[in-house]
Amino acid sequence: MKVLVFVKATKNSEAGLMPSEKLMTDMGKFNEELVKAGIMQAGEGLHPSSKGKRVRISTGGSRIVVDGPFTETKELVAGFWIWKVKSMEEAVEWARRCPDPMPGEDGELELRPAFEMEDFGEAFTPELRAHDEKLRAEVERQQKK
Repeated sequence: MKVLVFVKATKNSEAGLMPSEKLMTDMGKFNEELVKAGIMQAGEGLHPSSKGKRVRISTGGSRIVVDGPFTETKELVAGFWIWKVKSMEEAVEWARRCPDPMPGEDGELELRPAFEMEDFGEAFTPELRAHDEKLRAEVERQQKK
């Protein structure tokens, strides 16, 4: 199963405070463990929401662009990983080993399973499945460039 692991933002991450060399080293070692175990699929830190935008989509279909920063820090994400694990329990075990991503502040990791094709049942028709597989193959081809 794929799990998205969100590193929740804090006041310091939203202020653009960069991680220390020690934290970068500790995270590098943790990421190396994830890679060696075949868990890590992707992972990135994110700029503060002041550099971001949101696109709100109304029920009528209009799009409104809202510039950051966004006020509810506890609802924001400062970084993420995508992990491939056998179970949510395995993901939790790895999350417990993670270095403190926000030293000096209370940090939080949120783990969310990604939908698998089978989760969509009959709504995911053979035609939609073929289209999805074609898109995934194209994404993979483009990443190899």
